[in-house]
Amino acid sequence: MKKRKPQAPREVALLPHDELTADFLEFMNAERRSSPRTLENYRHALDEFRRRLPGFESWEALTADHFRQYLFALMKRDLGRATIRLHFAAMRSFFRWLTRRRGWKHNPLLDVQLPKQEKKLPVILTVTQVIQMLDLPLAIQKDKQAPGWAPERDAAILELFYSTGMRLSELASLDVQDIDTISECVRVIGKGRKERLCPIGGPALMAIQRYRQKAAVHEGPLFRSKLGTRITNQAIADVVDKYWKKSGLPIHVTPHKLRHSFATHLLNNGADLRSVQTLLGHASLSTTQIYTHVSTQRMKEVYESAHPRA
Repeated sequence: MKKRKPQAPREVALLPHDELTADFLEFMNAERRSSPRTLENYRHALDEFRRRLPGFESWEALTADHFRQYLFALMKRDLGRATIRLHFAAMRSFFRWLTRRRGWKHNPLLDVQLPKQEKKLPVILTVTQVIQMLDLPLAIQKDKQAPGWAPERDAAILELFYSTGMRLSELASLDVQDIDTISECVRVIGKGRKERLCPIGGPALMAIQRYRQKAAVHEGPLFRSKLGTRITNQAIADVVDKYWKKSGLPIHVTPHKLRHSFATHLLNNGADLRSVQTLLGHASLSTTQIYTHVSTQRMKEVYESAHPRA
């Protein structure tokens, strides 16, 4: 039996330089101060459209039907609604920029209707489950290859996630001077590089102080790797994943689930929606409102289990 020759890797056609998208991405970076991840997502979406739309010639020649054709192609690939909407978010921002900054008269995307966003309720940990996670770093044996201060750092990371509800990228970018022990607040740089102040609870502050003292962290990045450099987003995600596996909890705990739990526990204990919106750094109140649905659902479950005539 003859052996098949290995196939050469398929070459991906290189796209010609597109000055419009380059200028748009520079605008997003310099003026809108978008995150590197947003810029990469937008670049990818715009390049994919140019590559995959049959007969693409120029942005000027596009009509609403071209975008409907592309939408149909994405749906045939069984992409999720969130992924499809992300592709079109890039193109909608691009065409808004073209009409407002370049004086284009028509925006064809205004006539394109996208599939509605799927609304999934966030998965929430109970208070007991959260505490079970937070107690683990100082309760289990340290990995042999980890520095002596690693358990204190990990404890501070978990405590700060639950105490403030901040995003993973926000926590990774913290510097020592962002923590104000006198006012018991942390300065957080969120999406669009918007700044907000979040209160820090006593246990989280104590955990940070223990870690800083043991690791001799006095300035620069707050959370560090064993090499002394700023800890990466992935390394923080790995820390959370490590203690989830040790905990035996049935829910896969991630930094974002700690954020969800933070918001829901506040609302369950009487916090108002506007305050929670501010603490989370949400631009729109509608984004925060999903947590009220979680609280209502829990209330219904309690009612149905406890009321004799539910």
